[in-house]
Amino acid sequence: MSDIIRDFKKYSHKLMASIIESGEESRNQWMAHQFAYNGRINPNNKDWQIWSNDNHPEECFSDKFTKSKLNYIHENPVRAGIVAKPEDYLYSSASNYFLGKGLLDIELL
Repeated sequence: MSDIIRDFKKYSHKLMASIIESGEESRNQWMAHQFAYNGRINPNNKDWQIWSNDNHPEECFSDKFTKSKLNYIHENPVRAGIVAKPEDYLYSSASNYFLGKGLLDIELL
């Protein structure tokens, strides 16, 4: 599992960096500043840091456990103070669960 997460982070880091550097992303200057700052405070990094260094993969062994983790993910924008309710965050699947339709089509658990 750790190898999969490492490879995903490596791939998505390269993809996100290229999109930010191309100027396609409307918040590219802000994002570049944030990632450069995170890279400077990490002594093991010489450039941008998009992902945290650690990960704690856990097998979703039951529906209850999986739903608990999904709820945790949906609550992240609320905890960060971005939105008041999980379903209000545009880039979350929470709206699919709460409102029946979100930005992306997903398969509900």
